[in-house]
Amino acid sequence: MPDNSPYRNDFPNNSLLQWISRLSFLMDEQFRIPGTKYRFGLDPLLNLIPFAGDIAGFAVSGGLVLAMASKGLTSKIVVLMCINIFLDTTIGAIPGVGQVWDFFFKSNTRNMRLLNEYYQEGKHQGSGKNTIALALIILFLIFVVLIGILWALAAWMISWF
Repeated sequence: MPDNSPYRNDFPNNSLLQWISRLSFLMDEQFRIPGTKYRFGLDPLLNLIPFAGDIAGFAVSGGLVLAMASKGLTSKIVVLMCINIFLDTTIGAIPGVGQVWDFFFKSNTRNMRLLNEYYQEGKHQGSGKNTIALALIILFLIFVVLIGILWALAAWMISWF
């Protein structure tokens, strides 16, 4: 694994966490574009298959979070990991934009970074209730803005007839 990868840190002597680390690397950073430092994995390649690729990527990422959560993570870190997967899945499902998004937003890499911070630095302790509340408020505001844009677009389209 490359030196700048979040996977290079050793986890507690636990085969499940080491397996999760290898699978996350495969999904997000297994391949390198020659002549660059940019890496990608199977996730953006799977997402080239409409819907099935998104579902497969979501299933693998969700399974990884469940496996990590079984090791006694705090609710805060689990919520942060789920937000990463939610963003990857929802934006990744948008045709065109989603394919580009999947090459740059690597939810498994972000989740491994969170896991490293939890084990190595003791971050992300405590409850995830505030994180969930903040995420719901932000999602609601985005939803309201999108509805407003769709409403304006529909009104503009109707005015043509």
